[in-house]
Amino acid sequence: MDRITITAKGISVSVDLAVGHLADLVVEAGGRGLRPLHRAPWLDEPPGDLPQGLPEGVARLSGDFLCAPFSASDVEAAPLHGWPANSPWDVVESAAVADGWRAVFRLRRKVMGAAVEKTLRLRHGHPFLYQEHAFVGGSGAISVAHHPMTVMREGGRLSFSPKRLAATPEISLEPDPKRGRFALAYPARSADLAAFPTAGGGTTDLRDYAMEPSREDFVTLVEADHAGPGWTAVARRAERDLVLVLKNPAELPVTMLWTSNGGRDYAPWNGRHRGVLGIEDGRTAIGHAASLDDNWLKREGVATAFALAPDGRVAFRHVIGALPQADGPPPASVAMLPDRLRLETPDGAVREVPFDGTFLRIGKA
Repeated sequence: MDRITITAKGISVSVDLAVGHLADLVVEAGGRGLRPLHRAPWLDEPPGDLPQGLPEGVARLSGDFLCAPFSASDVEAAPLHGWPANSPWDVVESAAVADGWRAVFRLRRKVMGAAVEKTLRLRHGHPFLYQEHAFVGGSGAISVAHHPMTVMREGGRLSFSPKRLAATPEISLEPDPKRGRFALAYPARSADLAAFPTAGGGTTDLRDYAMEPSREDFVTLVEADHAGPGWTAVARRAERDLVLVLKNPAELPVTMLWTSNGGRDYAPWNGRHRGVLGIEDGRTAIGHAASLDDNWLKREGVATAFALAPDGRVAFRHVIGALPQADGPPPASVAMLPDRLRLETPDGAVREVPFDGTFLRIGKA
C-alpha cells in the first residue's frame, strides 16, 4: 500500500506512504472540491523517464511534507530535505473518532537517533487539515520545516501575519543562466514586503504572484512579535479560492517562500513547473549544518533548530485549509477564536469558519 486516504465530513487527505508527502487535500465547499495542494507534472509520467539519482522526494513531489533537516543534510547523511521527505512511513493508527478522523504515521528511519511521528486530524465540517510532527528521543539538534505547495494557473495575491523582515540568501537558486533564471536580488533584505529589491535594480511586491516573468526565487520572512498565529493566505484567481496556512510562530518562526514558475530548464522541471508557490514554515536556516552553526537568523534572535534528548519529545503543529472565494483580496487579518477562525478583508468585511482555536497552542514553544 503506497497511499492511504482519510476522510471526515467535507474534507479528505491522501498520504503517499513511500515518502510521507500529502499527495492530495480536498475540501468540499460551495458545491465543488477545492484542491489547495500542488503535485508535480512528472508524477503522471513513467518513472523511468526521470533523471537517474533524483531524490525520491523530488521524484514524488506533491502537496506537503516534513523537511528534517530543511535543505542540505550535511550533518547526518540523507537526501535533500532529509529522510522524512524521501523514505517510507508506516501507518500506526487510522480510525474514526467522535468528531472526525485521526491517523498516526511513523517514519521507518530515525533522524538524529529520534523516532519521527506524523499525526493527522480531520474534523467534521472543518475546511482544515490539522497536523503534528514529533521527534521522540534522539540527540543533538534538528532543523525542520513544512513544505506545502500550492499552484495557480493565473497567479494570485498573498497576505501574511505581521513580518519583521524579508531576506534572500547569498546566492540564488539558479545562478547559471544556462540552467534557469531568477527575479529577486541576492542577497537582499527589506522590512517592506511591498518593495523588495529585484535583480534588475528595482523593487517588487512579494504579496503579488505574477505569472511573468519565468523565475525560480526563494525568500525568508521572519515573523514579527505579535500575540496571534502565524499565517499565510493566498487568493488564487483562476481557482477562485483562498488557501490558508497557519502555524505557531514560537515553534516555527520563519516562513520561506519558494516561487517556482518555469525558472528551471533542466529535467525533470523543463520549464513546465509553473505557478507553484511553496509556503515553507520552519525553524531552520538553509541546511542542517548552517542551522546548528552561527547564522544570520540566530543573530536576529530567531531559533533555527530544535534540541533533541534521549528521553525527550519535541513536537510542532501546522494547519492547511481552503475556502471558496470568487474574487477579491486575501484577508488583512486572521484571528483565532475557540471554535472558529475570523478573517477580515481590507475593507472590513468579516468571515468566520469552523476552526479548532486551541490546536496551535499559541503562547507555547
